[in-house]
Amino acid sequence: MNNLIFAVIAAMGIPSAITGFCFWLVQRKIEKRDAADKAQREERQKELDKREEIRYKNELYLIKSVGASIALGEATARAVQRIPDAHCNGDMHEALAYAQKVKHEQKDFLTEQAIRAISDDE
Repeated sequence: MNNLIFAVIAAMGIPSAITGFCFWLVQRKIEKRDAADKAQREERQKELDKREEIRYKNELYLIKSVGASIALGEATARAVQRIPDAHCNGDMHEALAYAQKVKHEQKDFLTEQAIRAISDDE
């Protein structure tokens, strides 16, 4: 009788133990894959952050370059206007007014963007 009970318990326990072990192996494999995916996502995010920083610097230098070009154009126009023999036509005056207008529009736009960025962060 004891052998029969032991045989029944063994018959029920061995398949359950094997199944549990198999599930443990599958779970371990899934956890390893998840860890590898997480590391890959973090590395990708670092690359994207680096690209975004480069893009930010590029735009900053473009804005500075535009400002410098406008300042140089204004200074050149004013210098040429002071030369008595230069005979500036209306184009020089219009170009100078246009450059100043664009400079102020850009400054207003950048100020608006800065205020929006500050407001969105809060």
